[in-house]
Amino acid sequence: MPKFAANLSMMYQEVDFLDRFAAAAADGFDAAEFLFPYGYVKDEIKSRLTDAGLGLVLFNCPPGDWNAGERGMASVPGREEEFKRSIDSALDYAQVLGNQRLHVMAGLLAPGQDRARHREVYVRNLSYAAAQAAAHGITILIEPINTRDMPGYFLNYQGEAHEICEEVGAKNLQVQFDMYHCQIMEGDVATKLRRNIARIGHMQIAGVPGRHEPDTGELHYPYLFQQIDQLKYDGWIGCEYRPKNGTSEGLGWLRSWIGKKH
Repeated sequence: MPKFAANLSMMYQEVDFLDRFAAAAADGFDAAEFLFPYGYVKDEIKSRLTDAGLGLVLFNCPPGDWNAGERGMASVPGREEEFKRSIDSALDYAQVLGNQRLHVMAGLLAPGQDRARHREVYVRNLSYAAAQAAAHGITILIEPINTRDMPGYFLNYQGEAHEICEEVGAKNLQVQFDMYHCQIMEGDVATKLRRNIARIGHMQIAGVPGRHEPDTGELHYPYLFQQIDQLKYDGWIGCEYRPKNGTSEGLGWLRSWIGKKH
């Protein structure tokens, strides 16, 4: 059956970030993911993971100035040296925290900017990131993100993400398949899942369109979970959604799915 990881940036906001590890474990999660660890001491996060008995699946490389609206640097011309430093920082954290996947955010493309130029920079930076990460046994992930939640984001479609991975040609560069983003941008989620499974390195879920629990909205996740089982995907599925009325209270979907498998 699929393995689910709690996304601690979106879930358990009822408590402080460092207390979310124990809260997730208490609800039966065995692993976690989150956006950024850089505002916290590495050893403190590691201690919380260990105390809760959680594995860490992934986090994002530094995205630039998040509070100022930046959403990554990988495709942004002129930021190459800063991008390299961001990879160093992420690998430094990963070596302590134990995760084997890092998500590299592409960045924004403003109206009128040269998309071809951004793509060239993106491919070159991803080649660098993959080479650096390979030395540590870490996989780099890229994720198509919908333009409604993140207007101007450089990478929006599954097909382009897989084309870029093929162009870079690194075995440890894979796609982070977020079914929420995919449904909003292009739909046909199950077909894309089956077609691209060989290069999908991580999955994420949320209800569409509200980004709440996956048992709400238009996507029928029980069917998709069955497809994932049939494809023999053995990675984690990140629960990257905003609980509608309390995190623990909204986990009936998870308890129901686990119950069906036993």
